[in-house]
Amino acid sequence: MAFHEIRFPDNISRGARGGPERRTQVVELASGDEERNASWANSRRRYDVAYGIRRADDLASVVAFFEARNGRLFGFRYKDWADYKSGLPSTPTGATDLQIGTGTGSLKTFQMAKSYTSGAQTWTRTIAKPVTGTVRIALGVVEQMSGWTLDTTTGVITFTTAPGNGVIVRAGFEFDVPVRFDTDMLDVTLDIERLGSITSIPLIEVRS
Repeated sequence: MAFHEIRFPDNISRGARGGPERRTQVVELASGDEERNASWANSRRRYDVAYGIRRADDLASVVAFFEARNGRLFGFRYKDWADYKSGLPSTPTGATDLQIGTGTGSLKTFQMAKSYTSGAQTWTRTIAKPVTGTVRIALGVVEQMSGWTLDTTTGVITFTTAPGNGVIVRAGFEFDVPVRFDTDMLDVTLDIERLGSITSIPLIEVRS
């Protein structure tokens, strides 16, 4: 998958709109009852960053970013301000925020992930684009300042020594969403004051 490890401008993404999308097939029976089936096991996020453009300079920045990505060709990082960290938005990131695995005594690699829980239901989301410098790791409840490495392009953590059998591996982090432009054309409109605007700039999450 062609991907550039660069983040879309934060000052523009902060004013964008969008969020997770699910794909569900709903069939209404003659009786009025419904049958529902989930076509996707995981959600996929969509955004429209046109809402974050407030100045002519913002517009120029987006056009340059679009050209450098060759439209839809190359993916890139995007900060979803509504969901970008392991814990609650109001709390600082901690090393024990989320459980990402359990040691076996031989397993050294663990994929970063975030769990979403409501009632008895939990959905786990793979995190492939953690933000450098934000990741904290704990074994049990003890933070590990060393003894592990992180691949920020995949979200895989590798321990020098495998965590013991039954040891809970926890992590806290900030993360980006891997996305691409969902259009190969930017339709720019110049108003009377020559500030310029774009009706829509859609982005879509890329999943490998």
